[in-house]
Amino acid sequence: MLINSESNKKYINQIVFLAIPIIIENIFQTLLGTVDTYFAGQLHDNAIAAIGVTNLIVNIFIAFFTAISVGTSTVIARYIGQKDYNKANLAVKQSLIIGSGLGVIIGVISFIFRNQILRVSGATDEVIRYAIPYYTIVVVPSILICLSLILSSCLRASKDTKTPMMTTGISNIVNIILNYIFIKFSMGIAGLALATTISRLIVVIMLCATLSEGKGNIKLDFKNFAINKAIMTSIVRVGIPAGIEKLIMRFGQLVYNGMIITLGTTAYVAHNIGGTIENYTYIPAFGFAMATATMVGISLGENNIQKAKKITFISDIITTVCMVCIGIGFYIFAPFLASLFTKTPEIQELVISVLRLIAFFQPFGALTQIMTSALQGAGDTKFPMYATLIGIWGIRVGIGYILAVVLNYGLFGVWCAYALDISVRGVLLLIRFLKGKWQRIEL
Repeated sequence: MLINSESNKKYINQIVFLAIPIIIENIFQTLLGTVDTYFAGQLHDNAIAAIGVTNLIVNIFIAFFTAISVGTSTVIARYIGQKDYNKANLAVKQSLIIGSGLGVIIGVISFIFRNQILRVSGATDEVIRYAIPYYTIVVVPSILICLSLILSSCLRASKDTKTPMMTTGISNIVNIILNYIFIKFSMGIAGLALATTISRLIVVIMLCATLSEGKGNIKLDFKNFAINKAIMTSIVRVGIPAGIEKLIMRFGQLVYNGMIITLGTTAYVAHNIGGTIENYTYIPAFGFAMATATMVGISLGENNIQKAKKITFISDIITTVCMVCIGIGFYIFAPFLASLFTKTPEIQELVISVLRLIAFFQPFGALTQIMTSALQGAGDTKFPMYATLIGIWGIRVGIGYILAVVLNYGLFGVWCAYALDISVRGVLLLIRFLKGKWQRIEL
């Protein structure tokens, strides 16, 4: 059996050791958003809307930053597997050069066109009045978001997942304290934005300090930031498809959400509640997926393809077990979970139907997450991009419209299309992995 041998038990320990801090970090990130929303609610409902609008835009920018972070982690993991630590250190510097340039460009664009960008997002004048100070303070210094993603990727690629977890936890504490202080000093939504930006700055400083100490396999030397075209090209070539994949997903979600709005307020509220609850299923999946990407990259650097395969399948089994357990909980406790968010019977009924539907598709959610990360860790980032294009636009938007609007299945039809999207993508990615082209990709 896959799990029984001693070598496989060792792999399980390695995967869990890497994944648990990432899972905890992801929980911290989720709580950070909850805390910001809580403090914004003490100011005004429009403050909550302003943060929501800003986060929608930030998520689009993060797609660009993800391109660099995925390319960085893939390249560094491969070099570490080859024990070529000099090139791994060079890759850290190249990623920081690219990320700094990209962060500055997006920051300047965000400052000059902040009003236009917020209006394109559909924000009303009342929301924009709150959003302008928050957006300016949070998004203009978006270089901090970019650098924190890149630096965390560098550490994870060297099997250090604890430091990103600890820095995220500390930034949460700082953010809560500063939110409380700034609200007490009547700084309003600008105070919330300043607390967020300061906490992000602290994360970047702590990650830089850890990398500069060189305790692991890589070390950040702040001297001689010369451009290495070969390594920079590898990072960009691997990363761009991953970034495009995120953009495809984000824009698809905007169209998808617009379609749901047309179904009515009841359906839209139920959709948001169902989505909020469902997001928690992906917290463990994300942790195991990131661990898989790192270990596949290192295994290929070691020229150990069999190890990469075993790690991927073991990760999928563990993730599937976790998500199936959560899915069972969704099915059993769907009425209770729905009642936590709304007292409206019509909305509760829709949320219950959605939660019980997605409970059956948790194995495909695990498969999609793990196979995507395994391929990306190997440098095969184009195929996941194509699979996402088919899944989001062809199935989730296209078939979703037919089921929800044309055939009049409403919100349940939308989520049927979502389940079909996850299932088809998972199967496509599994087939791609089994064919083995990822084994021969040169960085």
